[in-house]
Amino acid sequence: MQNKREITSIEDIKLMVDNFYGKVRNDDLLKDIFNERIQERWSEHLEKMYRFWQTVLLDEHTYHGSPFVPHAKLAVNKEHFDRWVQLFFETVEEQFCGERADRAKWQGERMAELFHNKIKYYKNNPVQPIL
Repeated sequence: MQNKREITSIEDIKLMVDNFYGKVRNDDLLKDIFNERIQERWSEHLEKMYRFWQTVLLDEHTYHGSPFVPHAKLAVNKEHFDRWVQLFFETVEEQFCGERADRAKWQGERMAELFHNKIKYYKNNPVQPIL
């Protein structure tokens, strides 16, 4: 196992994102949801994720967009979000340590909880989501 290090560069972000989505793409619970939604646009998705995490963790503002919008109508539940968080934490903890690694895990867990609650709300209320 490699030595853990701080997240300090876009190369670290790419390593984290690539390894995480490698796990997602092979996970029995998540792979079909992601592959169905993303299809052949994985390189585009990964680039977007690099920019998102670069903005969040390195304070280099390269991401522009609304992260929730692509997730608004997914047929997912708490089990899916719990697995996403588990894989994300596992990936971060395997490779990184320090304040930014902790921030990545906090942000990932926060987003999963927020997205889950918003999706659940829109499923249970006959309103159109404001996207």
